[in-house]
Amino acid sequence: MKHYVELIFPALSDELITVITLIIGLLLAVSIILFVTKKVFPGIDLQESTSRIRSWWIMSAIFIGAVFINYTLSYICLAFLSFIAFRELYSVLGFRESDRRAIFWSLLAIPVQYYLAYIAWYGAYIIFIPVVMFLLLPLGMVLKGETKGITKSMALLQWILMLSVFGISHLAYLLSLPEQDGFNAGGRGLLMFLVFLTEINDIMQYICGKVFGKHKIIPKISPNKTWEGFIGGVVCTILTGYLLAFLTPLSTGQVVWISAFIAIAGFTGDLVISAIKRDKGLKDLGETIPGHGGVFDRIDSLAYTAPVFFHLIYYIAY
Repeated sequence: MKHYVELIFPALSDELITVITLIIGLLLAVSIILFVTKKVFPGIDLQESTSRIRSWWIMSAIFIGAVFINYTLSYICLAFLSFIAFRELYSVLGFRESDRRAIFWSLLAIPVQYYLAYIAWYGAYIIFIPVVMFLLLPLGMVLKGETKGITKSMALLQWILMLSVFGISHLAYLLSLPEQDGFNAGGRGLLMFLVFLTEINDIMQYICGKVFGKHKIIPKISPNKTWEGFIGGVVCTILTGYLLAFLTPLSTGQVVWISAFIAIAGFTGDLVISAIKRDKGLKDLGETIPGHGGVFDRIDSLAYTAPVFFHLIYYIAY
């Protein structure tokens, strides 16, 4: 398989070719296992498992294609991902007609945020949404002169912007991190490390929960999440992080505990969005990916793991 990956992405380092091969191999193996299981045990319900794997095939193809085909295109694709996620969230959370101006300003913030990541202006990047947009957006609502429900709209819009744009934009800034001597994988390696570990955590928490799960964590929010699944996902993510340490400039000890943080953050992101969907009585936040829900349903974990991983890496290595 590595030979075919080299034909498609000839400019990649050996480290990046290895991780792409691992991602494709993992998804292929799990897909085959699910297919065989369904044939052998036709009565077993594997619909959710199949949906998760298919969605990760789609998301993996998006990330691999966007990151490795063209450097500038990577930022554009990630920004478009934020745009879709933002649109899915605000369309289901319920805004007033008078909030249109502030929503428009929020949409304009997406290219600005990603441009700041593209030029690696860290100081402006890190404060633009949490500070500048935090102060600016309420003004857009106040100028409309409609105060009924304004507090709720202010809070919702800030939260959506932080999660779908600020959180996810850390994926783009990983690509802008400067090269280091002896670290061949670079920002693209860090991005694939993060995406792969988030993917592993999502899959293994679900599988371990299905196989071993008995003790539910928060059944009123997500009845399928168990302590066994959570712990199994954390352990598998740590082991995977240890094996993929060559994609980072970190020591073995640092990789282990950062991998644990990624697993915990991914679980948290999935749990938070599950609570939102339950509150709104929704199965999915959108239908952007036919048969698999919305984009944000697939990257809710990344909205949490990306800022956690980025700031730990930035503090330790840069």
